[in-house]
Amino acid sequence: MSYKLGVIGGGVMAEAIISCLLDQKIYQSNQIQVSEPQISRREYWQDSYGVATTNNNQELFDHCEVLLLAIKPQIFSLVASELEGINFSNSPRLIISILAGTSLDKLESVFSRSGVIRVMPNTPALVGKGMTAIAPNGKVSKEDLTVAQSIFGAIGEVIEVPEYQMDAVTGLSGSGPAFVAMMIEALSDGGVAVGLPRAIASQLALQTVLGTAELIKTKQLHPAILKDQVTSPGGTTIAGVAQLEKNGFRHALIEAVKAAKVRSEELNG
Repeated sequence: MSYKLGVIGGGVMAEAIISCLLDQKIYQSNQIQVSEPQISRREYWQDSYGVATTNNNQELFDHCEVLLLAIKPQIFSLVASELEGINFSNSPRLIISILAGTSLDKLESVFSRSGVIRVMPNTPALVGKGMTAIAPNGKVSKEDLTVAQSIFGAIGEVIEVPEYQMDAVTGLSGSGPAFVAMMIEALSDGGVAVGLPRAIASQLALQTVLGTAELIKTKQLHPAILKDQVTSPGGTTIAGVAQLEKNGFRHALIEAVKAAKVRSEELNG
């Protein structure tokens, strides 16, 4: 049987993508097959989403039009070795990889007959609010680029970038949710430090970050403009901003993005 979408790896990100695709009726369950080594996980996929499953990557590779690689980058070589000797004349027309730090060159060394797209989603995809960057190689048609954009548009926003920027994307939007989570946690801790109960401090911190992001996006404001609008002369906010500057808040975030980008480059070896 032929499937429109085959997925190697049945983890959290694969589930976020497929659940949104099914909810938005971009694919039907009978058009998807997932390759997953754990029996319990395969049963979960069948029971929860009604998709076909297998533990044979070669079988999936032979029978899908589009292949999504949703595995950890550290096991890419193992999956590639499992496909050795396969009849690549039956290759999927499009390979999509969400493997962090895995270059198009490395992917093309295995999938030389297919169009290949390197993709970096992030964890807000789990609630349909992801940010995904895609970088196609020269074999990807306009039609297949549209397919990839529809897949990742189901989990949030999509932007196309040249591949040389993908490690920088990883450092910013790929790792960024962790940095934002730490900021929310720190704001909540600050609230507790000045006498608020933890539950109230957490609610205030979370909604403040969520609302601020939505305001900047909806009104298309530069963040500095919003910051200036909130800071009254001699007021409370400018006192806090001065303290953030004194402690290198912006510098710390910039350096975190740079460090994450360097690590992405290292993963590509």
